[in-house]
Amino acid sequence: MKRSVRTARLATYAIATLSLAGCGTENRGGENPTAAEEETAARGSYDIDAATGETRARYTDDDGTTTTMRSGESVPVALPAGFAVYPGARIVNNTRVEQAGGLLVLLDLESEAPLEDMVSYYRKQAEAAGVDVATSIQSGPMTMIGGEAGDGTSFSFTATREGEVTTAQLSIGRGLE
Repeated sequence: MKRSVRTARLATYAIATLSLAGCGTENRGGENPTAAEEETAARGSYDIDAATGETRARYTDDDGTTTTMRSGESVPVALPAGFAVYPGARIVNNTRVEQAGGLLVLLDLESEAPLEDMVSYYRKQAEAAGVDVATSIQSGPMTMIGGEAGDGTSFSFTATREGEVTTAQLSIGRGLE
């Protein structure tokens, strides 16, 4: 499970780095950008689509590795083989981070389905994909399961039942260090 935590932490850092890289491209000094502003602009970009709300970011680190991120409700869902969106669930947000062949997908969902049904659905998919679902935590209305596969794929699914709605987050990552 250490890799799941590390992957989630990497995604957070990647999103923060990409966000900061985009913020640094604004020229605060006037018409002529500084050398630091030109370097930041060349290394990263950040854009929010006004029509859809989709956020797109791209950042190239000192080693030349490019990390891209797309996040929003209308970002096309492309889960790794063996995983699918719970039938009838509404996608609230989809964040996809890619880096040098690595991938992290964070999918926020809502459904009227019982929490137990969604947890069972994703546990079966994870196990079929070779994930050892070694973590299972239930605390009040929240349930979380997670684990890792031999190929380094990390998986977690967290769901909370509030009234008639189950809100959930699915996280699947592979190849991000």
